Amino acid sequence: MASGSNQKLITAVRHGLTHLFIIALGLLMIYPIVWMIVSSFKPNNMIFSDPGIIPKAVTIDNYITGWRGYAGSTFGRFFANSLMMCAVAVVGNLISCSMAAYAFARLKFAGRNFWFMIMMITLMLPGHVTLVPRYIMFNTFGWVGSYLPILVPKFLATDAFFVFLLVQFMRTLPKEVEEAAIIDGCGKLGVYLRIIIPLAIPALVTTALFTFLWTWDDFFNHLLYLTRPDSFTVSRALRTFVGDAGAVSNWGGALAMSTLSVIPAFILFFTLQKYFVQGIATTGIKG
Repeated sequence: MASGSNQKLITAVRHGLTHLFIIALGLLMIYPIVWMIVSSFKPNNMIFSDPGIIPKAVTIDNYITGWRGYAGSTFGRFFANSLMMCAVAVVGNLISCSMAAYAFARLKFAGRNFWFMIMMITLMLPGHVTLVPRYIMFNTFGWVGSYLPILVPKFLATDAFFVFLLVQFMRTLPKEVEEAAIIDGCGKLGVYLRIIIPLAIPALVTTALFTFLWTWDDFFNHLLYLTRPDSFTVSRALRTFVGDAGAVSNWGGALAMSTLSVIPAFILFFTLQKYFVQGIATTGIKG
């Protein structure tokens, strides 16, 4: 009896220490975000002189000055540009990646395994390797300075990660449902639209969420291809707070707009969290 009680006590202590470690790690990771939000309400001259979490003075001037934007375009325009780009990117990835995944997971065609292998190899290829060729190609097309270099590839299933994610999910779906639909006279397109897509909602939501977040947070491609201030996205516009010498001209405005920039991502993630967890949990169960 005593040994059993001691074992339970040791297990409880172990679980308690594990939870304390996880909580401490979580607080450590969330501290920079909390500091950013709190500092966005501090006067500019107190952001670094008063680095604590509890501010000695509160102001909303940072949000007013930061919202004015750059070169005559307000952050309202930048937010609209980002939301438009993310919406188009999500639609493009959902259509193209789901169709490519359906072909790899359900259809039989010559060279299927070979092309799937080639697609998987692209996952291991660093993006910087194709950076210069892509820029030269898009510049030849006359697309530099527009959204086309960022959005057009989304409709061509170039994000191999999402194709692989959807392939693994579609392989877990029962083939009997598909076969029954074919017996009832449903074609391949009908099976894709009426059977596969409704059943793959969790994986599609995961794809949409990741696409939105990666497009919203993307800075390098936006810096490379968006050259006109009226076409800037939020991530690109935040760069305008940094001067030519690398110094931030308005820390308060930069922190205020950075705080606003994380709100859409938080709302989307917590709204779709149930589908996101389900899509990740059920992917990869069946090889």
